[in-house]
Amino acid sequence: MQNQNHKWLILVPSILVPIAVAIMYLMPKPELQLDLKIIPFINAIINAVVSVLLIVGLTFILNKKRDAHKKTMLTAFAFSGLFLVLYVVYHSLSKPTPFGGEGWIRPVYFFLLISHIILAAVSFPLILITLSRGLQQRFDKHKKIAKIVFPIWLYVTVTGVIVYLMIAPYYN
Repeated sequence: MQNQNHKWLILVPSILVPIAVAIMYLMPKPELQLDLKIIPFINAIINAVVSVLLIVGLTFILNKKRDAHKKTMLTAFAFSGLFLVLYVVYHSLSKPTPFGGEGWIRPVYFFLLISHIILAAVSFPLILITLSRGLQQRFDKHKKIAKIVFPIWLYVTVTGVIVYLMIAPYYN
């Protein structure tokens, strides 16, 4: 029965978070006197930190340091959760910033942005499954899915930083 609870703890957020993000983009934005441009900068830093944590966590597990791996990956997950909260806050309160680049950089930016968004949505439930299996000490299944999730999660965090650096000059 406990395994069923884990499935619901993965399934419900995996469905609700993308729906909430989509709704947030469609909602009218309030007129605020707050300057929220610092939030994307903070999120870029968080993505960079998570990228490093993922690589450190991989190094730990490859060196059979399971406890250090667990702590590092839980920290990466916590930072990713903080990123998600700040992302939702920023995008629910701020109008989208259009990318102003021209020429060859424009399709590069949109390729990175679109692949980043799609893989972020895909990786979310996979990260939850991987985390669940690790915490349940189902290491054979954890390892199997982690081999798929790790490069996707790393790609999402690295491209998050790149996308921020590409659009940062266009923030009002």
